[in-house]
Amino acid sequence: MVKIAVDLLRQGVIDEKTALQRIEPNKLDELLHPVFDKAALKKANVLVKGLPASPGAATGQIVFFADDAAAWYKGGKKVVLVRIETSPEDLAGMAAAEGILTARGGMTSHAAVVARGMGKCCVSGAGALIIDYKKKTVEVDGKILKEGDFISINGTTGQVFEGQIPTQDPELTGDFNELMKLADKYTKMSVRTNADTPKDAQQARTFGAVGIGLCRTEHMFFEGEKIKAMREMILAENTETRKLALSKLLPFQQADFEGIFRAMAGYPVTVRLLDPPLHEFVPHDSKGQQELADAMGVDVHVVVQRVEALHESNPMLGHRGCRLGNTYPEITEMQTRAILGAALKLKEEGVVTYPEIMVPLTGILYEFSEQEKIIRSTAAQLFAETGNSIEYKVGTMIEIPRAALTANRIASVAEFFSFGTNDLTQMTFGYSRDDIASFLPIYLEKKILKFDPFQVLDQNGVGQLVRMATERGRTVRPDLKCGICGEHGGEPSSVKFCHRVGLNYVSCSPYRVPIARVAAAQAAIEE
Repeated sequence: MVKIAVDLLRQGVIDEKTALQRIEPNKLDELLHPVFDKAALKKANVLVKGLPASPGAATGQIVFFADDAAAWYKGGKKVVLVRIETSPEDLAGMAAAEGILTARGGMTSHAAVVARGMGKCCVSGAGALIIDYKKKTVEVDGKILKEGDFISINGTTGQVFEGQIPTQDPELTGDFNELMKLADKYTKMSVRTNADTPKDAQQARTFGAVGIGLCRTEHMFFEGEKIKAMREMILAENTETRKLALSKLLPFQQADFEGIFRAMAGYPVTVRLLDPPLHEFVPHDSKGQQELADAMGVDVHVVVQRVEALHESNPMLGHRGCRLGNTYPEITEMQTRAILGAALKLKEEGVVTYPEIMVPLTGILYEFSEQEKIIRSTAAQLFAETGNSIEYKVGTMIEIPRAALTANRIASVAEFFSFGTNDLTQMTFGYSRDDIASFLPIYLEKKILKFDPFQVLDQNGVGQLVRMATERGRTVRPDLKCGICGEHGGEPSSVKFCHRVGLNYVSCSPYRVPIARVAAAQAAIEE
């Protein structure tokens, strides 16, 4: 497809705009990820089908636990991590695996979002899987597979195969680069990336991203000493001990931000303050709770009681986002120091940074303004201490319908809006993004839904909230910068809608950046 369009352009048969319009952006995924050998694929036996959560092809031995995935990887084995569902604690294992397969979860589940960011193949929501963690087996229609058995997964189609299927690595050509240059020539809307590590940021830069639209700080907390300090902070009984634990986290956070800012030198980086509920960071198994109690020098019952106290009936609508920062302002203070401290350090090295601090889950102006005061006062204190300063912006994530409805009030304080369309879709439809796989296939089959709203932006409902918030926000702040950082930022029809609404940028997973760049160019041409 790419070669034909570029060859015809070189021969003068078609013009540049026609060459761009002949490209189906989604098909570019096939140039960026491994694919199965076609001859071998014809002979393969399909075990089960799930959702095509992250494109590509992967083959490896089944493992059921993240620690095992990491250990087997170090031993030189290729593995596929099979879970009922993943959580942030599984990050190290997900990074070590060739691919990820889950029984639960939709297109914006934890497994799907993280896998796309890593460029890993993932099939989610394969509901026919019966996973037994104790026996380390997975059953599909009476067939039982054990740990160590080989499977192959196709994240582009959602198919899972028995045994090993050879894969072929992608090859990027000069024609692809030519196409990307053409896209940049015509696009009016820029494309950023969602990246949480310097490696992801660098990969996105290679694909042409011009900044980070979403850096999730919580993904930085699940390694070694970081998770220990994080858990100490969560289990702290008072502000003083919580601040002590946060002081241990500060240098880790700052070092992470230094790496990300360096990888994105000269481009804006939007950092989201801590968003998920605290229960995600604590161990829920008795072994993990005992280890944490031993590390902290407290009785295990203290840990058990605190973990139980953190339990919420609906954590996605509970104590998270700006609610955490307003309840425990010392968390926001620490993160502000880490973000701006990293920017100041790089400034001394001559590296240009444009930090943007984003407050998540705002629903009320006063929620945001309370956080903004903490950020501004902490920044002023840091600048006074160091005798140096740096320009930065403070904005918010619009992911609650009320925030879209009252955007003109919020824009009186917020300097930018970033639409978190994963949660905005969840709250507008009232669909759980982690549980939609249980009824989505039937809804699509019966034409109740035309598409998965977590994969393709619902322009008539969710899209109108995006349009309304943008327009209302700009009545108060005409230069209000608006972007989208939900998974829709890499889906072509959604990208084109964002262009029509007048957003400044879209942000998506690194491997979807080329797709978004071509879609943005096509949107400009189609005007």
